[in-house]
Amino acid sequence: MPNQKSSTALSNIAFNSFMGNSPLWYKQAVLFSLIINPIILFGIGGELGQTVAGWMILIEFIGTLALALRCYPLIPGGLLAIEATVMGLVTPAGIYHEVEANLEVILLLLFMVAGIHFMQDLLSWIFTKILTSIRSKIWLSVTFTFVGAFLSAWLDALTVTAVMIAVAIAFYNIYTSASLDDRAPDKSKSNDERKELAREDFENFSGFLRNLLMHGVVGTALGGMSTQVGEPQNLIIASQMGWSFIEFYLKMAHVSIPVLIVGLLTTMLVEKFKIVGYGYQIPDAVRNILKANAVKMQAEMDGKKRWHLFVQAVGGIWLIIALALHLAEVGLIGLSVIIFLTAMMGKIDENTIGHAFEEATPFTSLLIVFFVIVGMIEHIHLFKPVIELALSAKGDAQPYTFFVFSGLLSAISDNVFVGTIYIKQAVAALGTESMQAENAAIAINVGTNIPSIATPNGQAAFLFLLTNAIAARIKLSYFRMVLMAFPYFITLTITCIIFLTWQWL
Repeated sequence: MPNQKSSTALSNIAFNSFMGNSPLWYKQAVLFSLIINPIILFGIGGELGQTVAGWMILIEFIGTLALALRCYPLIPGGLLAIEATVMGLVTPAGIYHEVEANLEVILLLLFMVAGIHFMQDLLSWIFTKILTSIRSKIWLSVTFTFVGAFLSAWLDALTVTAVMIAVAIAFYNIYTSASLDDRAPDKSKSNDERKELAREDFENFSGFLRNLLMHGVVGTALGGMSTQVGEPQNLIIASQMGWSFIEFYLKMAHVSIPVLIVGLLTTMLVEKFKIVGYGYQIPDAVRNILKANAVKMQAEMDGKKRWHLFVQAVGGIWLIIALALHLAEVGLIGLSVIIFLTAMMGKIDENTIGHAFEEATPFTSLLIVFFVIVGMIEHIHLFKPVIELALSAKGDAQPYTFFVFSGLLSAISDNVFVGTIYIKQAVAALGTESMQAENAAIAINVGTNIPSIATPNGQAAFLFLLTNAIAARIKLSYFRMVLMAFPYFITLTITCIIFLTWQWL
């Protein structure tokens, strides 16, 4: 009897420890998935068993992203990735190949995000000035969308997103660290009433930050499609087609310019009419706290702090020049920023430097797990029927098919993977010289950049925002991101179809 009680207690401890504080139903769902996947694979058998099990794992992995606020997706997603490897749906060599092919993105995350961490004082100062000087929420939102688009066309969407997240975290910390007297200054009310007012202001401020961050990351998609360096798959498409930087921009301009204009108009409309969670205004109490903090920073600006801001400004200028001229891989540029800033600001303690990497490391690990799933898709040719469908289309229908299916597959997997597969298949089938091949390349580029905003897993910048700590703080869930991206998805996808059609006519 004691042994039975002991074993029961141990099993309870084991189950309670599994995935920590995640809901019971979520733990059960993950365990059920891990049990049912091999049953499906070996029960059906053959290529059909691999295909069905592969789609099951892909859907389950997307589910872990959708429930990121319940449990960080690295844990359940990683278990699925390990299972897929054990079941032979992807090989260790295939995983290594995917990691090797995406080493640039991994270096970017590890070093660029950490580099931005050491520039937070400067970013906070600049964006506080912008936030307090532009009182119109509509124009402030348009500014964030445009800045995201402009910077992403020359730099990198993940870098731009990291900057915006750093700014949002700085604002969030400034407000949450303020006293109740600052958050609810009306002392004629009771403490309970003041706490309720502060809570309402906090909810509005969270919504305000959600709005700005969503506008910003959508902006990265708008700018990302327009240039050769905007997204990783753009470089691959340009390389396959033999297009130079200017040539790529001109090939895309008839779509990218209207898309940018419609994107900015969409920003104005969703804010004006408060569509799908937009339209939150910054409360006066919050604005006053941010202003007071800016004044305090100015008053406390001694020689050391001025030097630190100057050093960060020099680091920022170097960052922009190096990225715009592509003097080195993005991650290596980020590492140079870390070394320069820490050396010039005297941050030589290992713990101080290590703290900067805390934000990027979990997402980098998640991205490796994501590459396992992408490797599985490639290993068992999960998307082969859809790819062949696009290649089998003839005449005017072919570019439409490339656009639709590259967008669809990008939304459920990864735009870089889909763009790479499609452009290689298209070039092999069509060559590079014909107008048909050119139209296909344009359609693939537009398809992987714009419709992929429909889901957070479609673009790395969206996924980075979803899995960042700021998302939970401002209640930005997977489904809320899908909902808030939906107006942009509709207007921008329609715009792409219209102007792609216009060019082909």
